[in-house]
Amino acid sequence: MKLLKQLYLALCLVALSTTAVLADDYSDTIKVFKDAGASESFFAHSYGYAVFPTIGKVGFVVGGAGGEGRVYARDRYTGDTTMSQLSIGFKLGAQGFSQIIFFEDKRALDEFTSGNFEFSADASVVAITAGANASAASTGNSAGTSGGKNNANTVSNTYNKGMMTFTVVKGGLMYEAVLAGQKFSYTAK
Repeated sequence: MKLLKQLYLALCLVALSTTAVLADDYSDTIKVFKDAGASESFFAHSYGYAVFPTIGKVGFVVGGAGGEGRVYARDRYTGDTTMSQLSIGFKLGAQGFSQIIFFEDKRALDEFTSGNFEFSADASVVAITAGANASAASTGNSAGTSGGKNNANTVSNTYNKGMMTFTVVKGGLMYEAVLAGQKFSYTAK
C-alpha cells in the first residue's frame, strides 16, 4: 500500500509539472480550435464557448483532472470557469489536453453558467486528432496522442442538449476504463 501511495504521488507531481509546461494562453488555444477542421465552424454558429488551455489528468486506480478556463458569449469574455473530475476504475498515467465547449444558444450558456454544472451521462466529446482514433464521454474516455493540431478525425459535429465539446491531447499517456464525470463552476467577471 505504501508503494501505491508513493507511485500515486509521483504521478501527481509529473502531471503538475506537465501542466505547467503545457499551459497556453487563451488566444493560442482558441486559435488551435479555430484552425482545426472539426471545431472551426462552431465559432461562427455558436452563442458562446468555454475554453480550457490545459487540463491535467493523472491516475493510478483513483484519478483526477482539473483545469481553469474562460467563458465567452458572442466573442466577449464574461467570466471564469473551473473543471474538476474524479474517477475510479482501471487507470494508469498522466495526460494534458485542451478543451472547448460550444453553447448553441443562450439557454445552453445560461445552464452552464448557472452555478455548478455537470455533464450528463450522454454527453460526448470529439477528440481532435490526426489519424488516431479517440473518443470521450463523461462516463469514460480514451484518447490517442494528437498527431497535428490542425487535422481532425471526428465522428459527429452536432450539439447534444445545446452543447458540443472538443479536445486536443497535448501530451502524456493514459490507460483507463473508468466511470468519470466532469463538473464545472463559473464566476462572472
